[in-house]
Amino acid sequence: MDRTEAASLAPCARAEQFVWLTARVLEQHRFAFHFLNGGADPVEAALAAYERADGGFGHALEPDLRGPVSQPLHTAQGLRVLDSIGRCGGQRVERICRYLTRVSTPDGALPAVHPSLRGYPAAPWIPVRDHPPSALLATGPVVGLLHGNEVWHAWLFRATDFCWAAVGALADGARTHPYEVQAAVAFLDGAPDRPRAEVLAERLGRSVREQRLVVLDPDRAADHPLPEGYAPGEYHYAYDFARTPDSLGRRWFTDAEMERSLDLLAAAQETDGGWPIRWRAWAPGTALESRPIVTIEALLTLRAHGREIA
Repeated sequence: MDRTEAASLAPCARAEQFVWLTARVLEQHRFAFHFLNGGADPVEAALAAYERADGGFGHALEPDLRGPVSQPLHTAQGLRVLDSIGRCGGQRVERICRYLTRVSTPDGALPAVHPSLRGYPAAPWIPVRDHPPSALLATGPVVGLLHGNEVWHAWLFRATDFCWAAVGALADGARTHPYEVQAAVAFLDGAPDRPRAEVLAERLGRSVREQRLVVLDPDRAADHPLPEGYAPGEYHYAYDFARTPDSLGRRWFTDAEMERSLDLLAAAQETDGGWPIRWRAWAPGTALESRPIVTIEALLTLRAHGREIA
């Protein structure tokens, strides 16, 4: 297929070619589930290859952390996959919660990186510490997904308290960065106390705009400051904080701001059918594995907001 033929295809058809060409088995089955009427069982079977005996997930499920060992960020990604296919429950999630209990910090939350990663390759911006602090980056999405699926486990009590306090600090204006804000939104979208979540989300949205963590006019992205350690061009837009219309993050943006960001996302599809990664590609394999994940997320976001992809 030449470039002219590829350009004439709908976004989903172009992405399908890219996925079959480059994606891991897991992302191939995820694409089939979401866009080709595939089943959930093959997704679960592919995800099982990343499961560890300790109940967590490893084997570079999150591509920027290599090696076989379980990690909180891998486990958060595993839960996102299970949630997306309606399988976030049962004995598997009970095992996951036991793993989360074992690797939690003294205050009951999750570190971004567990020390067991030491000795394995990882992105250079990911420090491995002997006694890592609690991180909303890892804890927020896990707690939000478990609550959103009405999972109840003893681990959730202190982890939920940690998230409320951490998000409250951000809502009060504590300095942060876009990925941490995304983790906060993931928590708030699943938090069981909806009135409290809505109040915090409103305050957090004001802080995000005041700190200029979101680019509202894509034509002026270069005018925005980049957080320390971010790659050139690693900006965040409205759709990054509102992957679905019912997310609390959607309330932060006008219809015009949201539409401009979705126009940008739609236009970012590359000639090979995939979407690019915006963070630093520190190894060829990690970039190759990450692009199909980003491509699936882009298509799901566009479809959720009513954009035509098929």
